[in-house]
Order: sequence, then structure tokens, then C-alpha cells
Amino acid sequence: MTIKKNLKSFVSGIFLLAVIFSFTALQGCDKDNPVVQAINSKTIVAHASPNAPNVDIYVDNVQIATNVPYLDYLPYTQLTPGVRNIKVNVTGTMTSVINLDLTFDAAKNYSIFAIDSVTNISAIRLEDDLTAPASGKAHVRFIHLSPNAPAVDIAVAGGPVLFSNYTFKQASTFTPVDAGVYNLEVRLAGTTTVVLNLPGIDLSNGKIYTVFARGFVGGTGTQALGASIIPNN
Repeated sequence: MTIKKNLKSFVSGIFLLAVIFSFTALQGCDKDNPVVQAINSKTIVAHASPNAPNVDIYVDNVQIATNVPYLDYLPYTQLTPGVRNIKVNVTGTMTSVINLDLTFDAAKNYSIFAIDSVTNISAIRLEDDLTAPASGKAHVRFIHLSPNAPAVDIAVAGGPVLFSNYTFKQASTFTPVDAGVYNLEVRLAGTTTVVLNLPGIDLSNGKIYTVFARGFVGGTGTQALGASIIPNN
């Protein structure tokens, strides 16, 4: 009987101490300066320099991808918010063709493209709005990344212009369109002259895409003028 009573008192005491400790801990938290774990940012890194060799990608001198060829890309990778050093090196070397310090904000998404000819290689970074499309819609963004191409329009084949008068390095916002399969064409800006046909572009319900013009006017093989698409979700 005494043992049961003492055990009951002991358990009650432990419970009371736990309650007091919890209350004290809560009181000790400054509600104006709560400790909140930072939400990482995310970035895509894409190789869009037509005549550049394969590359390795580093963040703060840590290799995160190796031997990335032209038109390949690193999918969204989480980064700690703040200033991060991004290097793009010729594969297997410490030769940096791109070396940038960029600020990444918490809970934001980005795309970085290595662009231009190898002698003028540089990078552009875009912020990616990944807001979910409305039902029956897709979101699509266009980027002009062909170094020697003139200003262009992107249009539905034989139909309306979706993106008008884009020059090299210029990017649209993510634009809602009806989900479906599109035959698109790249036209010289302000004309009906088609310089590139893009048949069978599937823009699925609820999906987000980046379409970019790439390669050289007059280029051959993989360096020929063309377009690529990256799914953003």
C-alpha cells in the first residue's frame, strides 16, 4: 500500500515537473523572434551554350553535377538561402567558365542557364513562379537563347502569337494556356516568316514548362537552331 502510494506520488511529481518545464520553456521563447527553420530555395542549372564542352557544376566549391552536356540540365536542387557561389567548370578541370556569387532567397525557385557561344559564355538567372495552373490550364515561359538569331515571335502554327518580339536573353513570365498539344512556330518578329517549326508540343493539364530557343542560325547538328523544353513541375 505504501509502495503504491509512493509510486503514485513519484509519477505525479514527474508529471508536474514536466508541465512546469514545458511552461517555462514556452515562456522563455521570444514570440517576436521565434526560431524558425529556414525553407531552402531551389534552382535548375541548364547547359545552353551551343559550342561549349561538357561541364561540371559547383556550389560553394562542392561539385553537384559532372560531365553535363549541351542541352542537359540539373533538375531543381535545394540550396541554403543566402549568397552562394556558383561555378561552371570545363569537365575534369578547375577551369571556371562561369563564376558567380548569387543571392538565393528562402522558399523561392530559380533557373540558371549557361548561354552564348563558348568565347562569350555567360549566365542568366530567372526566378521561377511555380504557382499551380488553374484546372484545364498549363503555364509556359519562353526564353530566347539563340546567340545570333534576330528578334522572334512564338505563335500557334497558322494562328495567334503567344510571345511577341523576344530578343536574345529575353524571357517571358509563365503564361497560362489551355492544356493540349500545340503545333508552334518561331517567326521573325512582326512577320509571318517562319524560321522554325515546333510540332507536337504537349502542354499537359496542371504542368509548368520552360521553352527556349537555342543553337545558332546556320548551325549544324546539335548546334543548329532549335528549341528545347524543360518541365518545371
